[in-house]
Order: sequence, then structure tokens, then C-alpha cells
Amino acid sequence: MTHLPDTDPPVWTGRHDGDGPEHARWHQAVQEVTAPSTGGGAAERAGGGAPHAGADPAAPHVALLGFRSDEGVRRNRGRVGAADGPAALRRALAPLALHGQFARGEVGLHDLGDAETVGEDLEGGQAAAAALTSHGLDRAGSALAVVLGGGHETAWSSYLGLVGSGIGPRAGQRWGVLNLDAHFDLREEPHPTSGTPFAQMAAAEHAVGRELRYAVLGIAEPSNTGVLFERARELGVRWWTDEQCLAAGAEGLRSFVEEFTAELDVLYLTIDLDVLPAATAPGVSAPAAYGVPLPLIAAAVRAAAGSGKLALLDVVELNPSLDVDGRTARTAARLIDDAVRGVLDGAAAH
Repeated sequence: MTHLPDTDPPVWTGRHDGDGPEHARWHQAVQEVTAPSTGGGAAERAGGGAPHAGADPAAPHVALLGFRSDEGVRRNRGRVGAADGPAALRRALAPLALHGQFARGEVGLHDLGDAETVGEDLEGGQAAAAALTSHGLDRAGSALAVVLGGGHETAWSSYLGLVGSGIGPRAGQRWGVLNLDAHFDLREEPHPTSGTPFAQMAAAEHAVGRELRYAVLGIAEPSNTGVLFERARELGVRWWTDEQCLAAGAEGLRSFVEEFTAELDVLYLTIDLDVLPAATAPGVSAPAAYGVPLPLIAAAVRAAAGSGKLALLDVVELNPSLDVDGRTARTAARLIDDAVRGVLDGAAAH
């Protein structure tokens, strides 16, 4: 099921200081577009829900979409509420100032709406999110597709969207996934959950004769059993723990990302907000006792965006009902803004 985000009150709204590029903010630039899968044809809205003449899918843009789901978190015995994450992320992005090509309107921001898990039908929700993700990646002018989660079950739909798109494996390109996370999410369960997506990816890649290129920054050793570490070794996963990240510093994380992306054509970056310290990101299902400080996570995000290879980003596990003063949502919005701007800078550099 897909639909445009609720606009009562509108999510794309905020302070209006003027109409020139020097006053530009996200809510003034976003164009809401009904994706073909919704059956809405060419219906579009500008920020705040006002009518708009159209958002050319061939013009340079960043495609935004949401996945309203926390069934995977429920199955994983976590605290539900992440289904409200996409709206909260949009509201946190809305007032941020735009600069450069975005402010001048040379690169657009197109919101394709949400996919949704209805009831306990996680698999149906993931299929809808995958179709919407493929659409976002395949739009002619798309520089980056950004998926607003949702629990980390979003990663499986992001993977399906990537492999179903015209880039990555289908185009014969080498792809890999970088996960900023306190957990491997390599659990093997009878039914998919928010803790299984990378095990699912590994199995799917093996079934077609490929190996999963998977790296994780921020692993909390006490939150991952010995079985999960052994499984990561078997799969050739590259990882650093939260303590290793802190010891390496921003430059170390940049080097890790650069080395991982050097062998790739396409990068998928997934940010699980529970990688951050609980004081920075309280609004998640499993707040971190230790966590990786925000400046280090931001350094990794900027390195990924600056690689010239980042095509797909998702941000997951925001639970607005557990957030404090919108702290987690605002942090996530800043990371998304960093990634969006960094992709353009990276494309120019490469």
C-alpha cells in the first residue's frame, strides 16, 4: 500500500522568510509526487500541500519516500512506534535551510509518499516499499533515493528495491551495504523481523551466486551474541565496535568507508539511529548504553556521500513516541541533510 504522507497538519511546513534562494528551506522546495504505483498518476503537491505544476522526474533531484512499518520491531520483541517515523523525519527536515544547487532550484527534492505495513502483513508492506524504492532509484534524474523508516525491517525492502531497479546487480555493477548500527541484524528466525534483514540479504545473494558485501560501524559487543559474531565472520563482514570507532576518530571512520567503497560501483547506506548515544538519540526502540558520538557518525555519512557511489540511503528506528524534545528526529534530519548535500559534492568531485 502506498500513499502520500498525511497533510493534516501538513508535514512540509515551517518558517517563511522570503521567496529568494537566500531564504530557501526544505519545506519550500519539496514537491510531493504521487508515484505511479499509487494509481494517482501525475498528481503532485508542493511543500505544505499547495498545488504545483509538476516535478519533472528527468530533472536532477533527490527522491524521498517513507516506509511506515514497525511490525518487524514487534516481531523482534522491541518497542513499537517506528511506523510514525517517516512523518516525524519530514517535520524535522522541513525547517532546515537549503544552500547551493538546492536553494537555487537546480536540484529538486521530490517526495514520492509512503509505503505501509498494514496490520501484521510485513511481507506485503516490504513488497510495496521495495516497488516504491525501485521507482525512486529508476527516475531519470534521481541523484539519490532516501527512505525514511520505519523499523530496520526497512533494510530488506531497500535491498529488494535496489536489486529490482535498473542499477546495481541488474546493471552488472558491484554493490555493497554500509550499516551504521549497534547490531549486526544477522539473526535467523522463522519469520523476518527487524533483526534479520542482512541475514536475508546474504541468503538472497548466495542464491544467485554472489557474496554480500557488508560492513558495520558501531557494533555494541554486549548487544550481539557470540553466534552473531561467528556468523559475521563466516560472511566476511567488516566491522568496528563502538569502542573501536571512538578510538579511530573521524579520520579513521573516513578511511574505513573509503576502503570499503573503493571496490564498489554502488553504495547503499543504512543508518540505524540506535548507533548513537542514548542522550543523542533517545527515541529508538533500543537506546545505546555507549554508542558512537554524533560527530563520528556524521563523518562516516559524509565519507559515504562523498564517495560518488551512494545511490540509496535509509534512516531507521526513529520512534517519535519515545523521543525527547524531538532530539532524535532533529539529529536524523541533520544526517540526511549532510548526505543529500554530500552526494552532490561527491558527484562533482568524481
